[in-house]
Amino acid sequence: MALVKYNPLRELRSMQEQMNKLLNVSWNHDVSGEDMKDGIWQPAVDIYETADSIVIKAELPDVDQKDIDVKIEENTLTLRGERRHEDEVKKENYHRIERYFGTFQRSFSLPATVDQEKVQATCDKGILTITLPKKEETKPKQINIAVK
Repeated sequence: MALVKYNPLRELRSMQEQMNKLLNVSWNHDVSGEDMKDGIWQPAVDIYETADSIVIKAELPDVDQKDIDVKIEENTLTLRGERRHEDEVKKENYHRIERYFGTFQRSFSLPATVDQEKVQATCDKGILTITLPKKEETKPKQINIAVK
């Protein structure tokens, strides 16, 4: 077994991060201001916009695709699911468990420019990609100027 030099500041920083997460959960919101419901972990997401759509990418490693639910209701996209703990390894055999398990839910308000009928979701390598196409009438149109 390799010897690792003890760094008390690293342990203190880790404890501070865990306390911040616990306090944010107890106050029912995370640092981004989103309301949190159910579960104690939230998958990290990236949201970006292209000319044709808005794309949401969520990190969902070890989440079975059948345990993921994506719904749109009243201009709100809700991502809900569950990451289950592996039962094949006994608890006494673990040295450390840092990942969160259990249910999660994230909700995002959608702009009126999204065509809700054409939303697509794919999952690849633990990344859920939700593509929200824009309505045709809201896409920018180039107007050519005629020279006389």
